[in-house]
Amino acid sequence: MKKITIAIDGYSSCGKSTMAKDLAREVGYIYIDSGAMYRAVTLYCLENGLFTPDGIDTEKLETMMPNIRISFQLNPETQRPMTYLNGENVEDRIRTMEVSTRVSPVAAIPFVREALVKQQQEMGQAKGIVMDGRDIGTVVFPDAELKIFVVASAEIRAQRRYDELKAKGQEASYEEILANVKERDYIDQNREVSPLRQAEDALLLDNSNLTIEEQKQWLKKRFEEAVNGKC
Repeated sequence: MKKITIAIDGYSSCGKSTMAKDLAREVGYIYIDSGAMYRAVTLYCLENGLFTPDGIDTEKLETMMPNIRISFQLNPETQRPMTYLNGENVEDRIRTMEVSTRVSPVAAIPFVREALVKQQQEMGQAKGIVMDGRDIGTVVFPDAELKIFVVASAEIRAQRRYDELKAKGQEASYEEILANVKERDYIDQNREVSPLRQAEDALLLDNSNLTIEEQKQWLKKRFEEAVNGKC
């Protein structure tokens, strides 16, 4: 069976990562979480004092970008990919609200996007990958054989994020998360470089009222169609 590239784009907290991880595991593909890469750079900025009262010290960050390497390794127990920043497992630290509230401005910086897109394209040269993010089908892999664009209401996405954080034992405020979701939507859609938009040849999936199992079945069918040349 031929290997293809699968690009899953959409708004924050739409469940893109869950869909992509499950599909990759089921079909034996490599999963790459592009959003985790931008979160890792945001964590790097936080831990290296690059956030200032005036914003981000972009001049210093630009000099540091060549030294920021992000990779993914499977957790042998869960078989889920974990995010590594310069060789250190940062999966849990990049999922905090502190990172969530700061990631969109970092992701909007042109030289950050350029550096991470280059890393992402290097990861995907051999095909057989599933990558999710904001600009995978439009910028990173415009020739991907299967493109999905995922949407859901802001309220539903905020509730999902709230439930996820509470399940991990983290303090969370639904109102704060909802405000963050809406702010990230605005920034993602209006940034100058690679704004969030649906690729012309992407399939739209509104998963507001779908279960995870229903999503899996829908995506698996689209994958089979793409591999067999029917998509």
